[in-house]
Amino acid sequence: MTMHKTTQVNVDAMIEDLRALVETESPSRDLDALAASAKVVAAVIESRLGGRAVLVESEAGPHVHWSGGGDPRVLILGHHDTVFPLGTLERRPFRVADGHVTGPGVFDMLGGLVQAVHGLASLEDRSGVEILITADEEVGSHSSRALIEERALACGAVLVFEGAADGGALKTGRKGCGTFRVSIAGRASHAGLEPAAGVNALIEAAHQVLDITALGRPEIGTTVTPTVASAGTLDNVVPAEATVVVDVRVESAGEKERIESAFAALAPHLDGARIAVTGAVGRPPMPESAAAGLFAVAQRLLPGLEGKAVGGGSDGNFTAALGVPTLDGLGAVGGGAHADHEYLVIEAMAERAQLVAGLVTEIQHR
Repeated sequence: MTMHKTTQVNVDAMIEDLRALVETESPSRDLDALAASAKVVAAVIESRLGGRAVLVESEAGPHVHWSGGGDPRVLILGHHDTVFPLGTLERRPFRVADGHVTGPGVFDMLGGLVQAVHGLASLEDRSGVEILITADEEVGSHSSRALIEERALACGAVLVFEGAADGGALKTGRKGCGTFRVSIAGRASHAGLEPAAGVNALIEAAHQVLDITALGRPEIGTTVTPTVASAGTLDNVVPAEATVVVDVRVESAGEKERIESAFAALAPHLDGARIAVTGAVGRPPMPESAAAGLFAVAQRLLPGLEGKAVGGGSDGNFTAALGVPTLDGLGAVGGGAHADHEYLVIEAMAERAQLVAGLVTEIQHR
């Protein structure tokens, strides 16, 4: 089977819908902005697909859910929150030039949402299709995870519209990822008069950073990277408190368990210091086996299409961990996620929308 080249999508209309989404800024945790963004997402879905897009309220902002009716067969999954603060659009406005679209969120992942909607709009039969666009993916999906898992299990197949990997490849595997915060309590004292009377939380933090870094096993895909640290109040006071934030990525469930146990077992080096650890590997690994069947279909539809395992996490990690077939990276072709040079390649938009249509049709007729 190859992709139907007769599937028609209007790239100019896609760009205009993308403009509407990008120009409604949607930083994570900004509830007012996310409420406005959700309404625009819902309006785009309804205008192209008909029916009603339901806003599912949560403490993180509204998620958007749409159903084409019938028995659920496939879940189109994405998010409308972005990492950019309000005001970014003024500094970096939506722009179409030289074959690219630029602006905050075009690649991660508003472009993918538009391609998915327009791909579905080219189909006469949308029965069995659900769309879920969440409001908190960039900050851990804590409010949306249960809903994501519920709809994934109900549908039995998940297509994730995060941006493509390098070169337009689909994402066939992802590492599990999480964040740990190590809080250290010491005791303050005068740094000049009686430094020995204190318990220096900064020195303890230095010991902990070395211990934590040693947990990494990059040869099997486990990276443990201290990313943020803070300590102290004044230059003549022995620090009484310090914190270290650590990014963790793992490729297997066994490594997830090892890392979480190791963080729980961290012990102080200095007499009188105390340590408290919070966090976990919140997104389980997405094994390549979860994508194998759907990726084979995608390759038949679009010969030459490549797949790559990547280090970043997505909501596809949750669905794959449930055993639900999950294919990721179906969104925009481009790059610069979370950066000022973020861009989307216009030439690839139609082909990616057609790929959506082909995948959905294949799943519907299984």
